[in-house]
Amino acid sequence: MTLDELRLEIDTIDDQLLELYNKRMEYVHQVGTLKNTTGAPIYRPEREQSILNRLKKQNTGKLTDQAIDALFLEMFAVARNLERPEPIAYLGPEASFTHQAAESKFGAMSAYIPISSIKGVFREVSRGTAKFGVIPIENSSNGIVSDTISCLDEYDLKIIAEVFVDIHHTLATRCDDIKNIKKIYSKDIAFDQCHNFLKDCGLDEVELIPVESTAKAARMSMKENNSAAICADVAAKMYNLPILFENIEDCSDNKTRFFIVSNFDNLPSGDDKTSMLVRLPNTPGSLVEFLNDFEKFKVNLTKIKSHIVGGASIFFIEFNGHQDEKHIKEILHKHKGSIKILGSYVKENDDI
Repeated sequence: MTLDELRLEIDTIDDQLLELYNKRMEYVHQVGTLKNTTGAPIYRPEREQSILNRLKKQNTGKLTDQAIDALFLEMFAVARNLERPEPIAYLGPEASFTHQAAESKFGAMSAYIPISSIKGVFREVSRGTAKFGVIPIENSSNGIVSDTISCLDEYDLKIIAEVFVDIHHTLATRCDDIKNIKKIYSKDIAFDQCHNFLKDCGLDEVELIPVESTAKAARMSMKENNSAAICADVAAKMYNLPILFENIEDCSDNKTRFFIVSNFDNLPSGDDKTSMLVRLPNTPGSLVEFLNDFEKFKVNLTKIKSHIVGGASIFFIEFNGHQDEKHIKEILHKHKGSIKILGSYVKENDDI
């Protein structure tokens, strides 16, 4: 085919795609109308995951699994927003890693509300100002986020999804020469994650100024001479701050895991993870007895972390499976006085 003939074929396919997209949206509208009569949520992570799994299994073309995720997750987001726009609160500001996690699930069209604290995100979702909240739960280098555990204990919201984001930092500055940098802005944990780079470049001797987010660091550095920011590339680009070095983090596989919280429970997907908080009696063997019940029913515990909330020790525990599975319900019922189920949701990864 000639170039013009190939372009004509592409145009024809685009016309067909537009027709099919609109047809799909009509069916989505009918589903939404039915859900409105029952009060069921529009966003069903387990349903979306089952569609993606089916498409990937039958795919024989050039699209990769990641490409299928990108195309269809954005289409799902468009459908939800056409049907019933539902605001998403996230730990801000704009261009933060949490914002990136939110957009990876809810797409570019959604209405986002940046909130300055994790507790604020929980509060606004509980009030109904936002339908969903996106907050960090743990980082591969820095561990569990204590504020998130405390809020999961305090608020009666449910974890409905998890998101993993690769964390890459840049050094962004208006300085042409690294020797002219006198101060660096960033979040405290970002300084920790880039310690080797700062030391190797002699930047551990300049003033390191911690701020609330790496996005704010980029904004502040853009306004101040002889300063720099450690931030995500998306934040640097948003504030037109030139990037001097990329991927400066010490650990190349640095990841942060995020939770999406809302006010409903998911149905089983067939490949779920469940999170819970556990308060056990302060008696010898209580933890062993609790864990043995999971072993008895061959339930794989994937995470056990102790945490202090209000001066009392609790455990943040996760396992593979859904809370509504028969054998799991038996365990949870036996220990119901000690357990707060935080939610069952589609498993994105075994662990961080």
